[in-house]
Amino acid sequence: MNIAVSVGDALGRPSEAPPPVRVWVLLGDGAGDNAQLLRLAEALGWPFEAKRIRYNRLNRCPNLLLGASKLTVDTQCSDPLAPPWPDLVIGASRRAAPLARWIKKQSVGRSRLVHLLHAQAPLHHFDLVVTTPQYRLPERSNVLHNLLPLNAAQPEVLESSVAQWRRRLEHLPRPWIAVLVGGNSSSYRLDPSTARQLGRFTCRTARETGGSLLISSSPRTPPDAADALLAAVQSPAYVYRWQPTTKDENAYLAYLALADRFIVTADSASMLAEACSTGRPVELFDWTPRRQPKRLLRAFPGSQRLEEALIYWGIIKPKRDFQALHRELMKRGLLSSPGQTESLRQAKPDDLARTVTRIRGLMGEAESERQIPFTFLSPSTDPDS
Repeated sequence: MNIAVSVGDALGRPSEAPPPVRVWVLLGDGAGDNAQLLRLAEALGWPFEAKRIRYNRLNRCPNLLLGASKLTVDTQCSDPLAPPWPDLVIGASRRAAPLARWIKKQSVGRSRLVHLLHAQAPLHHFDLVVTTPQYRLPERSNVLHNLLPLNAAQPEVLESSVAQWRRRLEHLPRPWIAVLVGGNSSSYRLDPSTARQLGRFTCRTARETGGSLLISSSPRTPPDAADALLAAVQSPAYVYRWQPTTKDENAYLAYLALADRFIVTADSASMLAEACSTGRPVELFDWTPRRQPKRLLRAFPGSQRLEEALIYWGIIKPKRDFQALHRELMKRGLLSSPGQTESLRQAKPDDLARTVTRIRGLMGEAESERQIPFTFLSPSTDPDS
């Protein structure tokens, strides 16, 4: 029979506790992605190194061609990547996928890869892919489908911003309605006309409730859309207009902590996740998404299975389906559309705890693989017995 014995046991000495898992977190340019990565790394409770990575123009090449490589990394502007190689690599989205695979190759396959959102690379190269409805990844044993992104702000972080901002807002009538404004993306375009509609809608809500608006734009909000939004606001309001130079004065976290309810633009899953995590009412401001060209393959029989296979192999990028995310949130009562009566709210699933459990199980398997196998012959088969 085969029995796995630890190194300590094999040498006749008491086995020592295994060293903590070494974790690398690959941070890119996206603030929302980075927030998810760091939140997950902190929740795991293992020591981790945040590796800030900058990419060169080669990152536009298909991941299927890049394979396991760091050709896309701007080594002059990125943190160094050198041994000892990590036990666990946590990355997110398309750009980090080739680099994560390269790190695993350097570790001779020992590093486990956990990837958030999507990889646009063959999914079997990753030990776990953590995704949400809008990315439309197929059901696979190494794909974890969560409801929302993992970047809900921690209570202690929110609490620290309350004292700084409460006095600035206390002159405004309640309820305080936080208006969280995204902007342009591959799925949506926030033009001045849409921004004006948002301004009028939020003002109407403030008038009907007797409250005031706490408005926050974001890095993706076009300047002309922000101008149009603010010009349409004719109700009591506090406005935080995002600027690269005003990060220390960012009111966003204070809004999450203090607002009585939220209106969130449909283009941002991260802002929806953070608003829904507060447990307070969240209303969606939606508009017509950008027109996406129809793929020719959908005209053929069995095209859905073919498209799923092409997404799995990273040959095509899945079109983000924000409506799928919105429908699921509304079904659970976590989100309402304009004019909708609030439905019975279900408890928000603890996607972070679910993800941590999966990763801990994954790393437990990795630890067991490091044990040394010994084969003992039973007395009945021992030729010398």
